[in-house]
Amino acid sequence: MTRTGEDTPPAPPPGLARLCDRFRDHPLAFDTLLAFGVLVAMIAASFTDPHGSPTGPTFGDRAPTLPGVAMMTVAAVALVFRRRRPFAVLVFTGGLAFVELLGETRPAPVSISAVVALYTVASRTDRPTTWRVGLVTMTVLAVAAMAFGPTPWYAQENLGVFAWTGMAAAGGDAVRSRRAFVDAIRERAERAERTREEEARRRVAEERLRIARDLHDVVAHHIALVNVQAGVAAHVMDKRPDQAKEALAHVREASRSALDELRATVGLLRQSGDPAAPTEPVSGLAVLDGLLDSFRKAGLPVSLARADGGRQLPSAVDLAAYRIVQEALTNVRKHAGPDASAEVSIVLVGRTVEITVLDDGTPPDGPATEPSGGHGLLGMRERVTALGGTLTAAPRYGGGFRVQAILPVCPGTPGEAGEER
Repeated sequence: MTRTGEDTPPAPPPGLARLCDRFRDHPLAFDTLLAFGVLVAMIAASFTDPHGSPTGPTFGDRAPTLPGVAMMTVAAVALVFRRRRPFAVLVFTGGLAFVELLGETRPAPVSISAVVALYTVASRTDRPTTWRVGLVTMTVLAVAAMAFGPTPWYAQENLGVFAWTGMAAAGGDAVRSRRAFVDAIRERAERAERTREEEARRRVAEERLRIARDLHDVVAHHIALVNVQAGVAAHVMDKRPDQAKEALAHVREASRSALDELRATVGLLRQSGDPAAPTEPVSGLAVLDGLLDSFRKAGLPVSLARADGGRQLPSAVDLAAYRIVQEALTNVRKHAGPDASAEVSIVLVGRTVEITVLDDGTPPDGPATEPSGGHGLLGMRERVTALGGTLTAAPRYGGGFRVQAILPVCPGTPGEAGEER
């Protein structure tokens, strides 16, 4: 759901956004500027006396010593390396703050640098580590201030050390949690984008595979017929020119049919807004008789038995049934031998339609075996599996070959067949 403008946080000013981007690209420059700011804050605090007058703190009544200024400078310089070595910087600045708290007078508030270092550690580690390190830092600095400081243990300064270190740990943990939340959202968005792209590529690949199967079926069938008829024409050209002309006419008819089906199939690749582009191939069981006639003209006797009641099948099932018959008969013509004959049956059984192609041929080089090395049977199996059906392709007992496909008539209904043999 799209967020409204009221839910979207206001964008920072352009100048501030550019400055943040520069600091993000150059973290060392930001840490150097931060260290300088912390040094200025420590020096300013060293001139302040929280108990200078009965009415409140005073400024300028005391001044830091030279060792105090050196200690504050060293602690501030250490903050420049807080991103590279956060734990080492915390230990170093915490140690300087502890030494400073042991003095009789405390004009050098080095604990400010320890607070910044503790925030850095909390923002860059996990929560259990933040709790452990934060409690140790708060305890050590607060106990040192209460036990060794010149003021009573309940003084405001001592409680301030405890409060500021605790807030630094809590603030760093909150920043770390928000950063992890933003990173998780970004990763989830990128993963969703990758998933959408992968799904789109997968669908494109499936569509290409389906079109490739159609093209293979069309080309393999018609080229096989053209090859057979061209061979017949060449054989009888001199002695029986009439029969040669008839064979050439079959070649022309098969070529025209191949071109028509190729045009219809390749038309799927046109733009969807083109009104001349067909939405599905024209082949189906309605033109099955024409397919069988083309095989009969090529010299393959084919008989047909239909018990489907002329029922109109879904377009995908209708096309698959046509292609299965076409590919099976093409394999018979190519592999079953010159004297083979074929039988085609289409039977509607409940919610499934059974397409069976039988032949009684024998390959020229031996007993009938399943054709191998081509993509015809593989394409049929993929086509049938995509529709939720089953395909059986195996030699027949006594010779010949049998191809049977069982396709669901209703979408989503699996074929009522046994396991593929």
